Amino acid sequence: MKIAVVGTGYVGLVTGTCFAETGNDVICVDIDPLKVEKLSNGQITIYEPGLEKLFLRNLKEERLQFTTSLEDGIKDAQIIFLALPTPPGEDGSADLKYILGVAEQLGKIITDYKVIVDKSTVPVGTAEKVHAAVALNYKGQFDVVSNPEFLREGVAVDDFMKPDRVVIGTKSDRARKVMEELYSPFVRQGNPIIFMDERSAELTKYAANSFLAAKITFMNEIAQLCERLGADVDMVRRGIGSDERIGKRFLFPGIGYGGSCFPKDVQALVKSSRDVQYDFRILNAVMDVNEKQKLHLIPKIKKYFNGNLKGKHFALWGLAFKPNTDDIREAPALYIIDALLNEGATVAAFDPEAMNNVKQVLGDKIQLCESQYDALQNADALIIATEWNEFRTPNFLKIVTSLKNKAIFDGRNLFDVKAIKELGFYYESIGRAAAIPSKS
Repeated sequence: MKIAVVGTGYVGLVTGTCFAETGNDVICVDIDPLKVEKLSNGQITIYEPGLEKLFLRNLKEERLQFTTSLEDGIKDAQIIFLALPTPPGEDGSADLKYILGVAEQLGKIITDYKVIVDKSTVPVGTAEKVHAAVALNYKGQFDVVSNPEFLREGVAVDDFMKPDRVVIGTKSDRARKVMEELYSPFVRQGNPIIFMDERSAELTKYAANSFLAAKITFMNEIAQLCERLGADVDMVRRGIGSDERIGKRFLFPGIGYGGSCFPKDVQALVKSSRDVQYDFRILNAVMDVNEKQKLHLIPKIKKYFNGNLKGKHFALWGLAFKPNTDDIREAPALYIIDALLNEGATVAAFDPEAMNNVKQVLGDKIQLCESQYDALQNADALIIATEWNEFRTPNFLKIVTSLKNKAIFDGRNLFDVKAIKELGFYYESIGRAAAIPSKS
């Protein structure tokens, strides 16, 4: 099939590459000429494990192409995917100006039947708005379909190639047949393509992400209780996760969720609820708890240093909001850095992939180091904000010889409390008792 993907951000590039991998001819459209030039020359513009190999293969086979011309990109396409940003406004609403702007342009240039697919996460009713925007200038036949993405950063290629389910919102039999043919190679093992109306599909994406955000937040609340009641959140997590009604995933406590999806989608669903005079109380609480959780380590750090962080220097491991991505949007690490700087402290940080993005945001406000051990030099304590695998079994001798104090504040519970105590560290984590070394 011939496919156009408008937008080459995270969702657009993964979508275009994976559709090309199953033999489709894909043209990706972006207004940024420098980005299009890089992609056309084989320079991938996002970090996502496994994507570059597929990207380069399909670029070489000429199944994947890039252009700045919307007209050239969609001319022969049977299906047009809109994978454009929907940034949150101050009130939490999703900004649809990019999607509706492209939709209006499409109405001026399409000449035959197209299936136009909302791939971006959009509020309920967007498909109708897109249809109206196209119809301003085009009176022929076309369909607008809602096909929300469920891609987890770090495993997005697997999520796309082997989806748990594919959700497609359309009331058109013609569009349904086209979308069913397109996705058939991805569900050969029997996972479902779930057809529904457009509004239900749009709400499904927000509901899924908001539920997962609530699940994470619930465990962070349980972790708060564990610290006060003397329980161990790891034991509680195992105890409830073995219940098949609850499941093991998204039960790990930490310093809050971040990224491009959960914060934005929860805010947008709350705003949509407000617009129809419904107070979504659970999600309001989720947002409030998550904001506080991002700074949960700061009081622990201040207590260790007797309430004064002025002049202290901290090593920070992890800047991305989660491992296996370079995405720093709403990353807890940024909140921690801001709090430390406001207290008069300095920070040296390391992240395997996200440092260039942090440099663009923070400039020279913090020191960015070439390795996790370089960040430790002359630091008063170590803070862990992202659970990259290389942080899980570090060289503790290097940590000891580099830090001024044997103190670790772990926002991702990477280490065993008993083992770290035996090494002589003062160790604070989330929802577990602090490891306080015995005085000799």
